[in-house]
Amino acid sequence: MPLRRTLAVTAAATLLLGATSACGDTANGAAGGKVDVVAAFYPLRYLAERVGGDNVQVTQLTKPGAEPHDVELTIKQVAEISDAKLVVHLKGFQPAVDQAVEQQANGRGFDAAAAVDLLPAGEHDHEHGEEEHAEESGGTDPHLWLDPQRYTTVADALAGKLGSIDPEHATAYTERARALHAELDTLHGEYAAKLKTCQRREFVTSHTAFHYLADRYDLKEIGITGISPETEPSAQRLAEVAAQAKTAGTTTIFFEKLVSPKVAETVAREVGVGTAVLDPIEGVDGAGADYFSVMRANLTALTTALGCSL
Repeated sequence: MPLRRTLAVTAAATLLLGATSACGDTANGAAGGKVDVVAAFYPLRYLAERVGGDNVQVTQLTKPGAEPHDVELTIKQVAEISDAKLVVHLKGFQPAVDQAVEQQANGRGFDAAAAVDLLPAGEHDHEHGEEEHAEESGGTDPHLWLDPQRYTTVADALAGKLGSIDPEHATAYTERARALHAELDTLHGEYAAKLKTCQRREFVTSHTAFHYLADRYDLKEIGITGISPETEPSAQRLAEVAAQAKTAGTTTIFFEKLVSPKVAETVAREVGVGTAVLDPIEGVDGAGADYFSVMRANLTALTTALGCSL
């Protein structure tokens, strides 16, 4: 972890020593008897709100529309972590959050990554300056929410955790998780059906965020960069991806909203094709947009780019 990030979190924690000790019993719950939940970034906030419903009050650490991988925490946010009854995070994805949970919320964290089997990071994630991210994630890919079935497993586990914190409403948490489970099963069915018969199975993305989706639906993701979207690819990597795209008959190079499209546009020009958005759902901020609407928009983009018959 970079020194500046470590110092920032440590300094915040130090300043909070007096403040958190003065909180006393105020951390027992949010106003109105609701369980105070802190969620690290959008996919985890969405789960907490859907499973928790009216029985929880959820605060998100990553600002909507912001790139979450290297979020820095303010002193106020560290205080929120310290006071929360539950902190929902994904270990290895946001190091500053991991450290704050370890220091300020020992025993009150819910690690989404611990609920499912994780896939290994892409084969070139250890190249192009990504060693730090590989070490932080244990060599695994954190983008598990892009597989609806793994996301379902995390939702069920979260319902169990909330039920143990708030036994009075345990049945309500389980019922909400079951309802969400049904919606995710429907989404999975849509993906499976529409991606079953396509002219192409390979798709090119600006960074390797869609490994879980590709693995679930028998596709192959070709990432220009690896786990970190901020990594600058080498000229050699750009040439490799362009060659792979030409061989695969790729018609579209995908980029994401929260990161500059320049790298994707560079490869697209070399291949002679267009670009389109494929959203990893890390920072949803649009009015009316949510996990399901973005996942279905992604499905439409994929079926168009891959020449799927349905």
